[in-house]
Amino acid sequence: MTADVWLPLRADEIDGLPEGLNYRFWDGGEDFPADPADCTYYVVPYMKPGGIGVRPLPGMTSVEVVQTLSAGIDHVEPGLKHLRPGVRLCNARGVHEASTAELTLALVLASLRGIPDYVRAQERGEWRGGFRPALADRNVLIVGYGAIGSAIEDRLTPFELAHVARVARSARTTARGPVHPFTDLPVLLPEADVVILSVPLTETTRGLADGAFLSRMKEGALLVNVARGPVVDTKALLAELETGRITAALDVTDPEPLPRDHPLWRAPGVLVSPHVGGPTSAFLPRAKRLLVDQLTRFVNREPLRNVILTTGA
Repeated sequence: MTADVWLPLRADEIDGLPEGLNYRFWDGGEDFPADPADCTYYVVPYMKPGGIGVRPLPGMTSVEVVQTLSAGIDHVEPGLKHLRPGVRLCNARGVHEASTAELTLALVLASLRGIPDYVRAQERGEWRGGFRPALADRNVLIVGYGAIGSAIEDRLTPFELAHVARVARSARTTARGPVHPFTDLPVLLPEADVVILSVPLTETTRGLADGAFLSRMKEGALLVNVARGPVVDTKALLAELETGRITAALDVTDPEPLPRDHPLWRAPGVLVSPHVGGPTSAFLPRAKRLLVDQLTRFVNREPLRNVILTTGA
């Protein structure tokens, strides 16, 4: 049996890949590049429609590692039931932090300072000023304080915030201050001027920002979602937006892609970007470095990075 590695990037475009493996290029096309049964290390195609990345998994009877190039693994989890026990699932921690944190800051600033309104006014040739809130002196709540949440705070630090509160699955202490558990959200939400969602999509976080969550946000607060669309209850968010009580900036939505006739497009006080937190010029060099490091570890039988779970464990 050959030891195949399926890559969504061409091997000759990645410097430093270890020798001794058969690299097969597959970016989600209809035809597989080889027999899935010979694949030992599978790198899931990036930014493909739902279901494409899991399509070869039932035939991957020899696979040892499934590697995503995304921070989230929710798009792969439905296919894990087809795999034998002992397969390691790794995510792309270290690849998307910079890009996603940049976009988060852009969404916050654009929403607070009214950039979409200025763009629309420019298209009409109108000079429309006005008083807008600044990010300075605001209280920010980061819900989901992993690598991306920490990177977001890195970029918020120079903006003279009044306070940053951090929330994660469990409480801990960081150099910047405490991280609160999810159970503290009812107390923290009413104090936040900006609430940033950067959690992974799990059964715990699905619908986290529901009607009760949103109703606890203070009047005039901004909700920013750079996590996954289903983390927010869309119907509940629309109800809040229609009242004008809060605003929102959404890089992800539920459903996604957002249909042309969906009311979120026209809801007052909402800025929508089409899930572009990760795909930037920063992606490829970081993704390539991750793959070289992981595959070198794989060949040398060294511990892999970013192991999220092991099937059958």
